[in-house]
Amino acid sequence: MGWVLTFMKEFSTALYVILAAVLFGASAPLSKLLLTRVDPIFMASFLYLGSGLGVALLKILLRLKHSDLTDEARLNRSDIPWLFIAVLSGGVLAPIVLMFSLKATPAATASLLLNFESVATTLIAILIFREFADKRVWFSILLITLGSILLSWNPALPWGVSWGVFGIVLACIFWGIDNNFTCKISLKDPMTIVIIKGICAGCFSLILGYTLGSPFPAIKMILPAMTLGFFSYGMSIFLFIRGMRALGAARTSALFSTAPFIGSIISLVIFNESQGSFFYIAALTIVVGVVILLYEKHGHRHLHETGVHNHRHNHDDGHHNHFHTENEIPKNEYHTHIHEHESVEHVHPHKPDIHHRHAH
Repeated sequence: MGWVLTFMKEFSTALYVILAAVLFGASAPLSKLLLTRVDPIFMASFLYLGSGLGVALLKILLRLKHSDLTDEARLNRSDIPWLFIAVLSGGVLAPIVLMFSLKATPAATASLLLNFESVATTLIAILIFREFADKRVWFSILLITLGSILLSWNPALPWGVSWGVFGIVLACIFWGIDNNFTCKISLKDPMTIVIIKGICAGCFSLILGYTLGSPFPAIKMILPAMTLGFFSYGMSIFLFIRGMRALGAARTSALFSTAPFIGSIISLVIFNESQGSFFYIAALTIVVGVVILLYEKHGHRHLHETGVHNHRHNHDDGHHNHFHTENEIPKNEYHTHIHEHESVEHVHPHKPDIHHRHAH
């Protein structure tokens, strides 16, 4: 029965990420619609302000209802450097670059190109943060990259690639940096992370737009942009962070790769864009790459060293065996406090989550 419980836990976690992908997938085509009447810098600003302020309101409502979803570990001073880089790369640079690039790129192509975010995230996770990757992971990266190249290539252009396509790839790299730095603080309150990222990034872009003299949008366009930001960025990032806790940055990004396909389908319906054979070949190549990574299985005998940290947890996962007094929360309920992990060696299927960053 152990493998059944493990599968169910990973499947429920995967649903968080898939829902995040659905919400984010709609952002590219719907943003392109709004960009006909909203400046790109102000568009990025209101998307992130909508995410930060919307999640802040949601958190207040949950607290009033005494929801256990607000029982999370707080950010501390050591988390600030990770959060700062995440805000700068994923909250400021990536959305501004993407908004400008969307104006020069077909919506369906742009949506599929966002798959490169998973490649960027995975490569940074493996090469810089030393997440484990077997041959299946590398083969998946190769297929997704190949699909992105086929999707981007235009022999009619001098360099074969438009500046819009280059910008989307650059935005994906910025988000890849964001994902890996956010993963380092993913055990902390995800709502607080989204609120800080959204408000800080939104305010920065707002000031930047005013400084550069960009045309301020009509008031009636602000609410749609902020509403889109709340769902496609705020709730999406919240669910994405919850997924990274259990799956690690690389695997979560692989699941999140379904977002561009959702966006591409929406784009084809809304804009009725005609696509050549390269588009469908590239789409099939990327789909195969994502499916291969989804079916990755990894399990072996591994050692957990003694450690102390603070995050939301319960006692039914085999990694939290500390004791509570009779007046404290029962061990089968989720709760948050500083706790110590004893050294243990065992075998079970696992992902490179915060408890499985061992060497191979």
